[in-house]
Amino acid sequence: MSTLAVNLLGIVEHPEIDGMTPYRIDADGRPYVPAGDGGIVLGVRLGDSAFGFDADHAAPGACLVHPDPAARHALTAYACVGNEVVVRTGAARGARGWVVGKRGEAGRVIVGMAQEHLAALRPGDGISVRGHGQGASLGVPGVDLLNLDPRLLDLLPLRVEGGKVTVTARGTVPSRLAGNGLGRPAQMWDLDVQVTPSTPGLAGLRLGDLVALDDIDVRHNMGYRRGWRTVGVVAHGDSPLPGHGPGVTPVLTGPADLLAVTVDPDGEPALSETALSGAPY
Repeated sequence: MSTLAVNLLGIVEHPEIDGMTPYRIDADGRPYVPAGDGGIVLGVRLGDSAFGFDADHAAPGACLVHPDPAARHALTAYACVGNEVVVRTGAARGARGWVVGKRGEAGRVIVGMAQEHLAALRPGDGISVRGHGQGASLGVPGVDLLNLDPRLLDLLPLRVEGGKVTVTARGTVPSRLAGNGLGRPAQMWDLDVQVTPSTPGLAGLRLGDLVALDDIDVRHNMGYRRGWRTVGVVAHGDSPLPGHGPGVTPVLTGPADLLAVTVDPDGEPALSETALSGAPY
């Protein structure tokens, strides 16, 4: 069965600060200013360290929203990693880029493009998204594909053989480190993982990496399921907030015996600007 594409409209977000104080409180009780949380983030790119910036949830690009809540939810649900985006208004009109992930908190779609185009964007600019991928399948019963443009399948380090899927990932995150996003629908939220540079095996975590989330089932609302496994793309950097951290957009989920993971802590990020720009439309 063939999947279909839909044209979506996103509006470039302006960062927001609640109330009259600029501060949030970190996991150690210290106040900080949450620079990088939403809006247009410059200088952060796929391949950068997920821990490399003094920032809060910093994404490699711009966040898209919509003023109509129902349209905002649809934008977030239908957009998939790898979808093409085109700037339709403003100084960067005509520039092209890609969806690199999603974020929760009412729904955001993260889009990346060349730095000179990001610099020309302003909050309020309109960007179209060619939403394609929800409903696609790998053809392996029991393993679900979500949030991923099918045109990326041949570019990612995964193979299908013998009735199961094998994926090469940067590392594995145990379910006890899953944070913000649990209980939410995986098509509209990411899952923050409470990891740091001192977490074994994840010191080299980068934006664009694939990671495995053990004992996490995201077929419906994201939650714990023993013997299950989810694989996702690291779409934003870490956060000082308790319960938060680098954000993972889920792309595969299934029983661990059908979704095998090979860990390569020294490999290149699975999602890169080069791979995204070279994928055929």
